[in-house]
Amino acid sequence: MITRRKLLIAGGVVLLAARSPAWGQAGAKIRRVGLLAIQSSSGIAGLYDAFRAGMHGLGWREGQNVEYRAAYADGQVERLDALAKGLIEQKVEVIVVGAPQATRAAQQATNTIPIVMTNVSNAVDNKFVASLARPGGNITGVTSQLETVLGKLIEIFRETVPRASRIAILVNETNPSHSAFWTGAQSACAALKLVPLRVVASAPTQLAAAVAQIVREKAQAIVVVADGMYLNERAKLEELIRATRLPAAYALREHVVAGGLLSYAADLSRNYKYAATFVDKILKGAKPADLPVEQPTKFDLVINLKTARALGIKIPQAVLLRADEVIE
Repeated sequence: MITRRKLLIAGGVVLLAARSPAWGQAGAKIRRVGLLAIQSSSGIAGLYDAFRAGMHGLGWREGQNVEYRAAYADGQVERLDALAKGLIEQKVEVIVVGAPQATRAAQQATNTIPIVMTNVSNAVDNKFVASLARPGGNITGVTSQLETVLGKLIEIFRETVPRASRIAILVNETNPSHSAFWTGAQSACAALKLVPLRVVASAPTQLAAAVAQIVREKAQAIVVVADGMYLNERAKLEELIRATRLPAAYALREHVVAGGLLSYAADLSRNYKYAATFVDKILKGAKPADLPVEQPTKFDLVINLKTARALGIKIPQAVLLRADEVIE
């Protein structure tokens, strides 16, 4: 367990290290792990805690045999390339990434340092790996397949708000998966006889205008796809959407905790914790190319009943019975 941390900030890279009697002892080998995030430190803190817990469970102790160098883009995708290079200059041995934008930046920065994905969508089509079974390069880890699960989210949402036919789909064009998300949303909407409305917000400063467009185009409900910037800005995004009085479904649970109506996805914290097994194997000598990419096997339906009541929505009993978590 981490009891105290020392933060050394230089060039946008943060060193997270617990004080320990072993720190600096002769012969103690400290392995260095980089963490590259599109989010801010506060926006991703819980997920990094889950990752570090996974590492701790595998015998890695901060300050004794491992240290973490974290680089945060604070929602600004244009900062990721420089932050990835900064981690390489810090001589990290592995780079952990949690969003397609961060994965692309790390991939462009190095083809030798191992990169471990924690919850990255569309890994094959984005050319992060050659295939899930045989990654073939320096990238492996967990792929979320959120582009596939999006159709199920829209199906559940349709069941929950059956009168809504015009559905705004919020996408971030800096996300390498945005085309796959839009294609998946179109397909799901066509099967359910819904009208998808493509709305783009690719930076925090564009969120207000995007929500205004949603209202202007007379959308009756909103689907927010999985995206690291949206996750980082979840409080602001939920505030904007709440003002529209429109129901919103999300690809990530954290948005529902912030006040969204429902989500359907794999648990992010669980994925981050599990990603530690890949880092552990790599630090012990395994090659990323030899570690098959894994996919979540469980997807959780999370419903916020408080939000449903505020919107005057009665969640169908059939949907409630399928919920894995209900927030009162």
